[in-house]
Amino acid sequence: MTAPVRIPFPVVDEVSRHCLQEEEPETVHIEVHLPGPVDQMRLRKAFTEALHRHPRILMREARGPWYRRRYEWELTPEPDVEVVTFAPPGPRALQDARTRALTEAPPLSVSPPIRLEVVDSVLFLTINHTALDGPACLRVLATAAELYGGRDNAPAAPPVRPAEPRQEPSDTPTSWSPPARVAPGTPDPSPGNGMLVTELPLPHRPKGSPYTVNDQLMVTTALTIAHWNREHGARPRPLRITMPVDDRPRDTTMPIGNGTRLVEVPFAPSELDHPDMSALLRRTAERTQALKALPRPQLGHGAALLTAPWAPVAARAALTRTLRRAAAPWTSTTLLSNIGRIPYPLDFGEETGRAHAVWFSAPARMPRGLTVTTASTAGRLHLALRWSRALLSHGDGAHLRDLFEHYLHTTEVTP
Repeated sequence: MTAPVRIPFPVVDEVSRHCLQEEEPETVHIEVHLPGPVDQMRLRKAFTEALHRHPRILMREARGPWYRRRYEWELTPEPDVEVVTFAPPGPRALQDARTRALTEAPPLSVSPPIRLEVVDSVLFLTINHTALDGPACLRVLATAAELYGGRDNAPAAPPVRPAEPRQEPSDTPTSWSPPARVAPGTPDPSPGNGMLVTELPLPHRPKGSPYTVNDQLMVTTALTIAHWNREHGARPRPLRITMPVDDRPRDTTMPIGNGTRLVEVPFAPSELDHPDMSALLRRTAERTQALKALPRPQLGHGAALLTAPWAPVAARAALTRTLRRAAAPWTSTTLLSNIGRIPYPLDFGEETGRAHAVWFSAPARMPRGLTVTTASTAGRLHLALRWSRALLSHGDGAHLRDLFEHYLHTTEVTP
């Protein structure tokens, strides 16, 4: 019998595995709303076939002795469990499915570390973020949609933007001091994450603008947090917003796993106090373009050193957790993950139809405590705010949503 293929954990997976916490699971949630009903048998068949079309997703953590030097993924020929389940309808069915996506991570010991739950005509994909990220699983779902409905779900061509000469951003705030934290609101006594999803109009952007919608969202996030912190009496400090950058192709050759690299976009307090919006958008665009162009390991050079097999994983895990706690004051203020325009039609055929809303949410563990995730489908912006209950309550989340909507509108600058 052929031994299963094993793959050493990449850097991102290993760091995440070292720092798992039961009270705040590292899950990514994807929520896809379809206009028509879903046939159970057809969806199970299509999604299982999609897993086989992308076999890197069929994996589980391999067992090993305590003194092993690496964690390894073990590829499996078939899923270990039924991945697709159907929840009974009810007045709280959607909310309960969202709660499960935040509180119940698919186990790493079972292949694949994802689950697909269907509530009426809504698909909930829950991903263990130690193994996979949202864009990779969306690629698998697009394959399933094509197999289910028989319609082409190839990705749309990315928008073509004129090439601009690379320039160093001017007046970039220094990163030598700890950044601002999101000020505590009214913490919830229960552990874990809370979440709020909403649909907003896409912000208007004049043709030929030197900035993108992503830059508008970055500025909106910065202004929202600066306003929130002022309201809560926090001393002004520079903000740093983590932004995932994904350079993978979106077609069937897309590598499955955790494939984004993280960069940090800085903002000085003075930039966010009664800003000249046109100038702030232009400076933000210069910063994001420069950061995207820089070659950099996914989590920086330090993480690559930590995950080198110079000692057993148990020893390196303890060191990683200690260093992470020590570095907590320097963790970025928040994370903005803008998926952008959903590249696939997510068309499930005549009866079920094409997705008209897709939400993502990223983990929101302390010390960051808040993540902002956006995507656009059918000309609308789908925003998910996710927070640690140790920092904020649902009422706080609703207020942050209102602030975000207000500041998003202020980025619609007319020339």
